[in-house]
Amino acid sequence: MENVEKPWPALWSLVIGFFMILIDSTIVSVANPRIMEGLGADINSVIWVTSAYLLAYAVPLLITGRLGDRFGPKKLYLLGLVVFTLASLWCGLATDVETLIAARVLQGLGAAVMTPQTMAVITRIFPPDRRGAAMAIWGATAGMATLVGPILGGVLVDGLGWEWIFFINVPIGVVGFILALRNVPALSTHPHRFDIPGVLLSAAGLFLLVFGIQEGETYNWGTITGPISVWSLIIAGLVVLAAFVAWQRFNKGEPLLPLGLFRDRNFSLANLGITMVGFTVTSFGLPLIFYYQMVRGLTPTQSALLMVPMALISGGMAPVVGKIVDRVNPKYLAAAGLTLMAVALVWNGLLMQPDTPILLFLLPSAVLGFANAGIWAPLSTTATRNLPPRQAGAGSGVYNTTRQFGAVLGSAAIAVLIQSRLAAELPSGGPAGSAGEGMAMGGTLPEFLHAGFSTAMAQSILLPAAVVLAGAAVALFFAKPKPVQGWGAPQGPEASAKVDAGLDSAG
Repeated sequence: MENVEKPWPALWSLVIGFFMILIDSTIVSVANPRIMEGLGADINSVIWVTSAYLLAYAVPLLITGRLGDRFGPKKLYLLGLVVFTLASLWCGLATDVETLIAARVLQGLGAAVMTPQTMAVITRIFPPDRRGAAMAIWGATAGMATLVGPILGGVLVDGLGWEWIFFINVPIGVVGFILALRNVPALSTHPHRFDIPGVLLSAAGLFLLVFGIQEGETYNWGTITGPISVWSLIIAGLVVLAAFVAWQRFNKGEPLLPLGLFRDRNFSLANLGITMVGFTVTSFGLPLIFYYQMVRGLTPTQSALLMVPMALISGGMAPVVGKIVDRVNPKYLAAAGLTLMAVALVWNGLLMQPDTPILLFLLPSAVLGFANAGIWAPLSTTATRNLPPRQAGAGSGVYNTTRQFGAVLGSAAIAVLIQSRLAAELPSGGPAGSAGEGMAMGGTLPEFLHAGFSTAMAQSILLPAAVVLAGAAVALFFAKPKPVQGWGAPQGPEASAKVDAGLDSAG
């Protein structure tokens, strides 16, 4: 452990930037109609405003995590924050959609540089048996940002205009930079030889796979251009990633991704679990918000009020869960939280009828708050507990990559399912298509479509419920945490080699 006298100010300083970049993963979705109107763009172009950010964010995470180990997480975090903040200003000032897309790419790259450093710093300044409360704050931030993003975006668009979903990042970024500069310690670096073939293979493989999944619905899972199709990109991405893993296995130098990390059972299972959580929290909001706004006629601001119990309870319970998770086996908390989330989503599905009293939705929202508080800290502490400090960046990069990959999968899967259920539940002869156009442009549906549309959304929300329930089953297989030994010992090359050897033999 690094000798840090006051780790909590460092954590809170990092949380500000982390919340901001995760909000931007989803905040733009509700602003799309206003962006189309303001910039004179078509729907395919404006979809890329979100897609470009997610792609630029997801692809480099493995690499930027390793860079933090090499050059220091504080330096990388501050660099990423500067890039993200300036790119946000550029986004707000954009006068055409092409400029906005370019600025969003830069914004995504800044976010990719920042994200692994937040988790790596926590891993290095809090000992494993006192890390729960810190990871609870980090995780609750991730959960709330992903869920609240579209709602906050709606409030800003309603009140100030679409530009302000980007402008708001500028003062937050400046404050976050000052606080991080002052409070985040300059941690020791570890010499790493950079694995150039690994960098190229991982970036290419992740780009092909994420792009294929993310844009599948846009191209109707068919041809993109000429001989290139969605499925050819996905298959090519899987092949390149398989080559990347093979290279990591046989590389006699220092690999970008130490495969020994996955020999730790809890690290592997926690990564599988966070993939399912990323899938769920990204996907369930879409059918719920469509129901609120298109069937019940709520504004984005009114929809936000239905999320208040979730946000308040999640934020309030996170420190409590953090203290508990350091004293009990995390698998019970994680399994309970994941199961509660599945219950809340099924409950929402049962309530999604045209005439349900709208205030009843506050009840599953409250359950979601308890669930959210019980998920993130147990998963992240389980993933990082056995990581040696010199591999904190690599482990954080993997964990955040799998979470973001789950989010991309969830976004693509829910879009396909919603279209499928609309086609099945709405009257034949065109209303499904008009409902799809309505979802893209906003507005309330004609009353004769309310029942079928509600049923389609209720059925769609069962997919994330099933996925997160599978995550609860995964959590039950976590191994009991081992007593912490040797944490805080000097981390010279010889000591690091011993720790790594121990990790490689762990199971």
